[in-house]
Amino acid sequence: MSVNVEAVRVGSEPERTDEPGWEVDPDDDWALAVVATVGRQVRLRREAAGLRVGDFAVAVGYGEDLVYKIETGKRIPRPEFLDTADEVLRAGGLIAAMKEDVKKVRYPKKVRDLAQLEARAVELQLYDPLHIHGLLQTPEFARSLLTMRRPAYSAEEVERFIAARVGRKAVFERDPAPDLSFVLEEWTLRRPLGGRAILRGQLEHLVEVGQLRNVELQVMPMEREEHAGVDGGIEVLKFEDGAAIGRSPAVANGRPVSDLRQLRILELRYGIIRAQALTPRESTAFIEHLLGET
Repeated sequence: MSVNVEAVRVGSEPERTDEPGWEVDPDDDWALAVVATVGRQVRLRREAAGLRVGDFAVAVGYGEDLVYKIETGKRIPRPEFLDTADEVLRAGGLIAAMKEDVKKVRYPKKVRDLAQLEARAVELQLYDPLHIHGLLQTPEFARSLLTMRRPAYSAEEVERFIAARVGRKAVFERDPAPDLSFVLEEWTLRRPLGGRAILRGQLEHLVEVGQLRNVELQVMPMEREEHAGVDGGIEVLKFEDGAAIGRSPAVANGRPVSDLRQLRILELRYGIIRAQALTPRESTAFIEHLLGET
């Protein structure tokens, strides 16, 4: 196998070194297997090309230690690394093609698992007492929330989480579309996290989403004297075969549950919360009123 010598970098750009946000979760067996397989393929092709790790690292513009970690499955390779490695090793697109496999394990396992469940659900009942639900957040609003986190996420981690949230929004594009019900707390619609412009964009997005036939948005006013959601958020996902799964901090310590008795508790609470909130029509008018004030 010949090496694309012209692609070798001679120090015109600083080498990329290790950074947070691309570690492999040691409890994520599937991600470990995918990243290990990709790393092994890169190493085998590098060795077949007769390149030492140090020479290959210079060629792709990465630090030698980081290349070693990628080849041994300890780091998730960036898409541009795979593109450059493919070019340097003249792999004919075989290394670059592994970007699709890597893309699937870039996001944290809990986010992937949730996205897979949402992709199967025919009905979703969602209540978040602290924030506008992630499925409803604009990328700008999500970035504002993530950058406020303490201890702070790295820039790479922020972008990974934003990409994951954007990816989950495919649930709105499914055909047939699932039925989605959201209950939003009034205070989450008023607090200008990230600035007035970002809040305005978020409110405009809510008005737009609320017009979809399969989506119902309801606002829980702050003036309510009774509120069934004081024990925390609620998620209930129902599937075509009649199965369901739910989650709430007040049930099973926040772990997903499928037991009928526990699901009944979650659905009861969610039903009361919906009854206590404004109707979808009233909620749309309320959000439009807030938009006019912003």
